[in-house]
Amino acid sequence: MEAGDNRRETLLPITSSSSQSHELDELKRCMWWLKWVSEDSGWTTFLSWLAFIVFAIAVPCLSHFYLACSDCDSNHSRPYDAIVQLSLSAVAALSFACLSQFSRRYGFQRFLFVDRLYEESETVQKGYTAELNTSFRMLLILVVPCFLVESAYKIWWYASGSGTRVPYKVGNTVLLSDTFACIIELGSWLYRTVLFFLVCVLFRLICFLQIFRLQHFSSQVFKLDSDDVVSILREHIRIKRHLRVISHRYRLFITLTLILITVSGFLSLLMVTRPSAQLNLYETGELVVCSVSLIAGLVIIFNSATKITHKGQALTSLAAKWSVCAEVKSFDNAEEAETPVVARNHVFDDDDVGDEEEEDEIDNTDDVMLFNSSTMDFQKRQALVTYFENNVAGITLYGFMLDRTYCANVLFGVEFSLLLWLLGKTIGIS
Repeated sequence: MEAGDNRRETLLPITSSSSQSHELDELKRCMWWLKWVSEDSGWTTFLSWLAFIVFAIAVPCLSHFYLACSDCDSNHSRPYDAIVQLSLSAVAALSFACLSQFSRRYGFQRFLFVDRLYEESETVQKGYTAELNTSFRMLLILVVPCFLVESAYKIWWYASGSGTRVPYKVGNTVLLSDTFACIIELGSWLYRTVLFFLVCVLFRLICFLQIFRLQHFSSQVFKLDSDDVVSILREHIRIKRHLRVISHRYRLFITLTLILITVSGFLSLLMVTRPSAQLNLYETGELVVCSVSLIAGLVIIFNSATKITHKGQALTSLAAKWSVCAEVKSFDNAEEAETPVVARNHVFDDDDVGDEEEEDEIDNTDDVMLFNSSTMDFQKRQALVTYFENNVAGITLYGFMLDRTYCANVLFGVEFSLLLWLLGKTIGIS
């Protein structure tokens, strides 16, 4: 009985209280940049909605109807401003609605699973904390280059004389009016883009938490004997339940984002392929930056989803290898009560496969423990493998598993084709 309890404890996180407190405090400190979209109080709710109305609705409308300068020369006219403003505002509205719902219904600590992180192992906690910092840096890496390009275009556009058409003067000076208009336009672009990328990065963050849990699960589960099948199933069901929750929360956002980006791509192509369309970098620069930004966010979502599905499939493969190794070894050591750990070369001679660095973190046989028929019978192992085969962990979209085949067909078959066609028509990249 005591041995069984010790085996079951190997699946439980073993961390010291001081280590847990440090990691959780670090996570909470890293979440300060979510305050500007949180709705945990009446004041923050008012500010978040005010910022959305101003930067996602009012400023784009003013920019298009009063500052687009449709009668300017070919270099300063903005014939594609409508599709740019509508695309950015649409994805920003969708992102803001999702963040608002997440904040009101769950709170960001619960939404990011920070409130239950103390139940996880120290390895998972440290990995999640590091990934939270990485996600913030990724947000900067995605936004800053696009913002610099957009800023350069806006500054040139106002500095070259088009800004003199600003209908309302600030302080009766053209320079001050142009500066103010340029700043609010850049602020609106930055707000909408950051809002969209923020939802995508948060999805990537919580997906990586489940990846860390799958890796920790795979490193522990196949070192146990058949008495711990219940613990194995319980832990796997808990991971699948979390993935189902994530899929349910994000399925509408992923679906609508895919629809909006596809529609935006088709509309952009229809506009640039018109016989009367004037194509040059000055006119189409904003359209290219907008399209690249939207596709980048979609790539983040699909890449994160496919990584989880790949890890789940690798877990099934490892379980099958584990079952085969145990069955083969049980015949070789039928008279022994228990067999020791067996190196992978003793069962699978894969010296000619290649470098070990290319091997998946989950789908490997380095740590597979082998037991004979007295402790791990064939029926239990086969039932466990069958369960893994029919219950692959991953992100689903209304029942469809987001694996690499599906996402590759969508991205390369539709989205990248539209983007490359647009780039070929506008700036000559194909």
